[in-house]
Amino acid sequence: MKVGFIGFGNMAQALADGLVLKKALRPEDIYAYARTKEKLINNTVPKGFNPCSSAKDLVEAVDMVVIAVKPYSVEEVISDIRDYLEGKILVSVVVNYTFSDYEKILGANAHHISTLPNTPVSVGEGVIMYENRHSLTSDELDKFKGIFSKLGLVQEVNTGNFGIAGTITGCGPAFASMFIEALSDAAVKHGLPRDLSYKLASQMLAGTGKLQLASGDHPGIMKDRVCSPGGTTIVGVTTLERKGFRSAVIDAVDEIMNR
Repeated sequence: MKVGFIGFGNMAQALADGLVLKKALRPEDIYAYARTKEKLINNTVPKGFNPCSSAKDLVEAVDMVVIAVKPYSVEEVISDIRDYLEGKILVSVVVNYTFSDYEKILGANAHHISTLPNTPVSVGEGVIMYENRHSLTSDELDKFKGIFSKLGLVQEVNTGNFGIAGTITGCGPAFASMFIEALSDAAVKHGLPRDLSYKLASQMLAGTGKLQLASGDHPGIMKDRVCSPGGTTIVGVTTLERKGFRSAVIDAVDEIMNR
């Protein structure tokens, strides 16, 4: 399968890099189009991807078209390619653009699905949410899942929950990075070299997430297993509780959803 990205910013590049890293696609099977030609060439040619001179040329060359532009550019992009989408799978990674939005601007025969990936897809450890409403055939949905499942968890989400699910998975990496940095700062304060502190904190966070996914255990149970009576971990946990760690996270999500 050949996959083309219209818009080749950070998210599109993360997806393309992950697809190659996980051997879901060969570099020569990835196409990209963006308005800034020089930047497009710099971001594609060294990696073996194919830069395209127009969105139309890209659509004609691929089997799956990924829309990865800013929301305000979607209608203009669709108007350029609408007549060439027959037989193509259209995948959107545009924030806040859902099935009903595309139905208003696409032709009746377009087969499309709206998704929200996050940046860890670049290393095959991401989340790719897709809206439960879509117009893909069962075979096309299988092809979509077959490719993107190489990049992490592919999860169906109801339209009404798309916003909050996207906040958790899309903004969460920033929160997690802040936690890694804070742990590292504390470690450096107590004598651990910076590079080593980052490595240990990052692997701890990655491993804890994988452990929860593999076991299905409630996070509270996982926390309790590490907290020995009178031990060091429970001292840290109670300090975080006293400082409002959990309420700060909830407040941050509330602010995002209510902005």
